Amino acid sequence: MAPDLLVPDTGAEEEALDAYSRIVTRVAERLIPSVASLRVMRRVRGGRSLAGAGSAVAITPDGFLLTSAHVVGSAEGGTAGFVDGRELPFDVVGTDPLSDLAVIRVRGDLLPAELGDAERLRVGQLVVAVGNPMGFEGSVTAGVVSALGRSLPTRDGRTTRVVENVIQTDAALNPGNSGGALADSSGRVVGINTAVAGVGLGLAVPIDRTTRRIIAALMREGRFRRAYLGIAGGTRPLPPLAARATGRERAVEVVEVIEGSPAARAGLRPEDLVLELDGERIEDVGDLQAAMVGERIGRTVEVKVFRDGQLRSLPVTLRELDG
Repeated sequence: MAPDLLVPDTGAEEEALDAYSRIVTRVAERLIPSVASLRVMRRVRGGRSLAGAGSAVAITPDGFLLTSAHVVGSAEGGTAGFVDGRELPFDVVGTDPLSDLAVIRVRGDLLPAELGDAERLRVGQLVVAVGNPMGFEGSVTAGVVSALGRSLPTRDGRTTRVVENVIQTDAALNPGNSGGALADSSGRVVGINTAVAGVGLGLAVPIDRTTRRIIAALMREGRFRRAYLGIAGGTRPLPPLAARATGRERAVEVVEVIEGSPAARAGLRPEDLVLELDGERIEDVGDLQAAMVGERIGRTVEVKVFRDGQLRSLPVTLRELDG
């Protein structure tokens, strides 16, 4: 007779599968009423025509929804369909192509989703992608966080930016799911689905401190203002001498200084290692991008760099990033 160890424990497997199913079902039931199907319209001679489609997530009870900037593009509005049968016109409140986020608003009461914190995610954690690509039929797929810290290049006119800490998941993204919710096992929205990264892989813009500021600004002002330094660079480990001198492990190395930029006027150079800006530690590109907030536009701030074996402080007057 075969040893007991070779006999599969089908009861335990079924119990685990049932627990998995219960989580996905609970998240779906919680979020599907909060996710809308968007039909984006653009004005043409003689009326309006369909410009695109996607999904959006209700974030307030008084009509605000969050979606992807590439879903609405340059359109001014469209219609949002919900699983309860309502089809409501929406207006675009504000877009931020450099984070691929947009806020729209309908005239009507909504059941808002709860926003979570992507900074608490771990690789291997269960996530559920919820969209509404077919109008009144919610679309749900489940998977795991397969990678964190991915980068997503974005563009707005001549300006390019990298969205940091993008979530990669193997929860399949169906056509029309862009702008929909990526949720944790408690049904909290931790990301906005934005792109397919390859066969069986999707990317989501994280809901974190930076994106919460962007969302608030879009709701309040219709745009998100960024300060501009004017360098291109990358995260790098500090060499031993710099690490001992600064007590840091990583910094942003300047690769290029844009001619005529605030950085150029302040005297930053390629190979400088940026350690601090206006008192905030800079350990990676994400830290530097997060420091470029609208409140610093027009202000002179101190940038600390490591250059030629020495720490230097350079005063830089930041200006507004042009779209």
